[in-house]
Amino acid sequence: MQNVEIAKDAARLGAAVLLKYWEQLGKEDADLKARNDWVSRADRESEAAIVAHLQANFPGDRILGEESGMNAAAKGSSGRTWIVDPLDGTSNYLQHFPFWSVSIGLRDGDEMIAGVVYEPLRDLFFTAERGAGAFRNGHRMRVSGHDRVETAFLATGFPFRAQQHVATYTKIFQDVITVAKGVRRAGSAALDLAYTAAGVFDGFFEMHLAAWDVAAGSLLVTEAGGVVSDFSGGDRWLERGNIVGAPAGVHKELIALINRHVTEDELEK
Repeated sequence: MQNVEIAKDAARLGAAVLLKYWEQLGKEDADLKARNDWVSRADRESEAAIVAHLQANFPGDRILGEESGMNAAAKGSSGRTWIVDPLDGTSNYLQHFPFWSVSIGLRDGDEMIAGVVYEPLRDLFFTAERGAGAFRNGHRMRVSGHDRVETAFLATGFPFRAQQHVATYTKIFQDVITVAKGVRRAGSAALDLAYTAAGVFDGFFEMHLAAWDVAAGSLLVTEAGGVVSDFSGGDRWLERGNIVGAPAGVHKELIALINRHVTEDELEK
């Protein structure tokens, strides 16, 4: 559990920065990184604190951060890569909407082996290590027992960074809301996956995400007994950013529903 414990310490350091700015930070303190995508001083300082802690403890590991990209100082001799989102839900944070998180995942080769999603405002740690299960503040998590999209309580996200996919997403969303009990778009994919792992949501789907949005959360879901895939049921979700995470029955039905409108190969990378 050393990987998880050190990642938790790193997340706390990053969160301390975010909490310092929480009540004061506004859009006037942020830069427009891309259309509809804000980056703030809080993001950058949080990532710096996280990266410094990980480098101090794992000097041979590579680090992929949302704000800094791939860290060039670490030569990657270990074959491991930390995938860091120092603030997942930046727009929520800037608007003082209390749903945001810190996400830290560890990949060894092609396999996610550890993940931490931290919700600072509630002091909730969602953690997982491959083969050891998933936990919320030390208590084991399991995905929900729901097995159908019908009457399921689902989470999603809008493809606001990829306007070319909005029409396709809208068709999928229309099909989902005609049968699901409820669909929520809260604005932090990492937390959506964490709450799916905890059985709060019965499933999650989103398109055009980045690796740091889903690296840790995906492992939470699989270690809690769920299934994670791309939009065709394959394993390209981390590379391509189109992801479905859910209990097996819900996952199967979501893939079938999505494939009425699009397959993974039909989506642009």
